[in-house]
Amino acid sequence: MSDTFKLVVDGTEVEVPRNYTLLQACEEAGAEIPRFCFHERLSVAGNCRMCLVQWVGAPKPIASCAQTVGDMRMNPDGSPPNINTKGDYVEKARNGVMEFLLINHPLDCPICDQGGECDLQDQAVAYGRAGSRYELNKRAVEDKNMGPLVKTIMTRCIQCTRCVRFAAEVAGVEEIGMISRGEDAEITTYLEKSLTSELSGNVIDLCPVGALTSKPYAFNARPWELRKTESIDVMDGLGSAIRIDAKGAAVMRIMPRVNEEVNEEWLSDKSRFVWDGLSRQRLDKPYIRENGKLRAASWNEALGVVAEKLKGDASKIAAFAGDLACVEGMKASKDLLSSLGVTNLDSRLSGQSLGLTPSGEALPRESYILNPTLMGVEDADALLLIGANPRTEAAVWNARIRKAWLWNDLQIGVVGEPHDLTYDYMHISSDATGLKDLGAFGDVLKNAKRPMIVVGEGATVGEAGYATLKAAHELALECGAIVAGEEAWTGFGVLHNSASGVGALDVGFLPAEGGKSAAALFETKCSDIETVVLLGVDEIPMSQLGDSFVIYVGSHGDAGASRADVILPAAAYTEKAATYVNTEGRVQMTTPAVQPKGDAKEEWAIFRALSAMVGKTLPYDSAEALRSALSEAVPSFAGLNFAPGVAGAEALSAALPAAGGALTDDPIYSPVGDFYLTNPIARASSTMAECSLQKQTLEVSAAAE
Repeated sequence: MSDTFKLVVDGTEVEVPRNYTLLQACEEAGAEIPRFCFHERLSVAGNCRMCLVQWVGAPKPIASCAQTVGDMRMNPDGSPPNINTKGDYVEKARNGVMEFLLINHPLDCPICDQGGECDLQDQAVAYGRAGSRYELNKRAVEDKNMGPLVKTIMTRCIQCTRCVRFAAEVAGVEEIGMISRGEDAEITTYLEKSLTSELSGNVIDLCPVGALTSKPYAFNARPWELRKTESIDVMDGLGSAIRIDAKGAAVMRIMPRVNEEVNEEWLSDKSRFVWDGLSRQRLDKPYIRENGKLRAASWNEALGVVAEKLKGDASKIAAFAGDLACVEGMKASKDLLSSLGVTNLDSRLSGQSLGLTPSGEALPRESYILNPTLMGVEDADALLLIGANPRTEAAVWNARIRKAWLWNDLQIGVVGEPHDLTYDYMHISSDATGLKDLGAFGDVLKNAKRPMIVVGEGATVGEAGYATLKAAHELALECGAIVAGEEAWTGFGVLHNSASGVGALDVGFLPAEGGKSAAALFETKCSDIETVVLLGVDEIPMSQLGDSFVIYVGSHGDAGASRADVILPAAAYTEKAATYVNTEGRVQMTTPAVQPKGDAKEEWAIFRALSAMVGKTLPYDSAEALRSALSEAVPSFAGLNFAPGVAGAEALSAALPAAGGALTDDPIYSPVGDFYLTNPIARASSTMAECSLQKQTLEVSAAAE
């Protein structure tokens, strides 16, 4: 039997795969099919009937979303079946469906946040009646509490069950369902509890009516008032594709864009709802600390103070890069500090053994990126996670792992702290010594055709961090996770949880020869350091900086700014064109949606101005010139939106350098504690604070039960 099937759609013959639905086949032929319940990434429900088409010869209209092409039969004369998606027959059927859908719908478009971008509104224009023939009272449904993110007006619900299927199939938390039957049927959360998934906000995009809308965005703006800017997210290491909607000088909401290789069309709740943090606790002018208090200053005055400090002994100066630092800022600061002779540079603030061995030997790029790529997990048949918690470190990727587990029979093993990952896995051990004996999962890896081993940042921390990374790489070589040649497969990689992680290592924001790492300096509380430059660093205990003079360059008044002696305000990721590299080594760029707040500047421009004041003027006067210099120095920055993938198989085939150290039985913990409060923008967000509080309340309640 052929793998394809021919049919005639509106007079046009098309040949499509037999596993296509009739709806997909019609769209392949160029027809537009209305739908409410059907979604390409969810299972077929077939319960809205809006997608009715005519199969010539059939006794009644066909729900095209639920009809598989391979199950259709040819015409009696052997010709392909004829499908009509237009005409009086089809239009009358859809008109009837629309009339039923609107019988109980409240029709409150003027006050609905979905107005202007509502599927039901759009389809009602095409298939709705001018008036209603229904004279009885409309039914009303009580609103549900789905937490601080999702606003519910369930009287608008048309029971398409998209939210139910998303929660069960993609998010992996079966917390939404349909109860009762007939007129009493309604969508609700089980036990009237809030949603606990890190992906819950996606039900807002999925809802084709105004039943589920964004609670933080409610009544803030209409869609036609917003400027829409395509950009990328920096709340984690994935670099998800987003659209930033702004009104005036404020960001009103953040939405996902489709990028099949990174985030498909999903977005984590932190990435989606963090936007209110962009306008709170902002640093909008330079500050200098005098007599223990910060006072506002001009740029010239603040830069003058910083320049004097940087003219001191270079061996007593250190610089650290934080989780949200962009490549341009790190490149400019590194170039300036290196020209001054500063060697104490580092971005691995938790003491990760990435980019360099403990002895200072450089490691290849392939040793610290996710070589199999985010999409590659769908090709794997066995996955070993070492010290990683994808649910909090990379929530959208965790959904992709779940998809592979559901549909591709992916088998998963975990070394490190056990977590609820929304899929079944084999817990091997809580420490790295489990890599010596994987038990039953060792056989799974050896028998797998495409095994995949992912090391989390938590596993690379501390004295044994490099030993764990090396042991994982050796295991990858042993089980066939790294194969060069025609059948190339690079099943070894590192999962980063910050947007700046890979970019910092690529640009070389690491200790130079004779320099000390962040871990070494923090261990002595920077006792030998007089001046510290913090490039958006807020995640470390500030007591580790000792009595050093602290220069903070960042966008928010968080821990770093509270400790700083001089504050230089910088633009946030929604306010600048900046380069970030995601965990798989993909170079991407943000796009400015609004202007920087107050007197804030882009980081590279701050260091360019500072370089002139210290007499070491940087050789670029624009961001384009800086990126050109960066591409020449680091080839990986020459191309955008490209993940190396199997190109690194050759480099990974060689063993990593030996550098001493051994695996220990110390438990491995994920570096992400509270998913909602991982960076200064999130901590400035009242929405994220509410989510964090709700999570803690639910955990306490669950523990009490």
